[in-house]
Amino acid sequence: MPARFVYWINASLDGFVETEAGEHSGVEGPEWIRIDETVHREFNRRARAMTLSVEGRIVHDMMAPFWPDARTDESLPAYMREYGEIWTEQPKVLVSRSRTAADHNTRIIGRDEDAIDELARIRAESEGDVGVGGPSIATQLLDAGLLDELMVFTHPAVLGRGRPLFDPPPSGARPPLVLDLLEQQRWDNGVTLHRYDLRR
Repeated sequence: MPARFVYWINASLDGFVETEAGEHSGVEGPEWIRIDETVHREFNRRARAMTLSVEGRIVHDMMAPFWPDARTDESLPAYMREYGEIWTEQPKVLVSRSRTAADHNTRIIGRDEDAIDELARIRAESEGDVGVGGPSIATQLLDAGLLDELMVFTHPAVLGRGRPLFDPPPSGARPPLVLDLLEQQRWDNGVTLHRYDLRR
């Protein structure tokens, strides 16, 4: 069995992942995101189960300055220190044309090879669930027929505008995505989780 690429994202009720570019630059994210301890511990559990993480440069550059140091920052709650350990130790693939180096168990692809071809090879040669962070990479995997699962943490907010779950195709129209529900959860703060299999 090849690995499964799982697009993991926080979204609003109306399907947007951000209203403005860069609003997720801080570790807490924008005001409409509700990640309390209970939800964060669920993040931790699911992240620990991933065999690998694929990140674009924007997502990686948001994570890398904070989470390695969070592991030993006693001012942070235990669940955040735990996530720092998970993120830092987990093997990661950074897709970037401009980056030449990255720390914390991170391999860079996309400078000298076609990133999607390389991700297809990684998928074929790996096992388990591979977390995909960021709509740019997820959209490219979707259009290449390589995305397997959508895992959306929906926050109780209606943004009315912004970037959708997937970027629009450069030309023409993308066929509707037909999904099969795998799992759903809810938390007291209003956040819900829906996991979907992408029907081929």
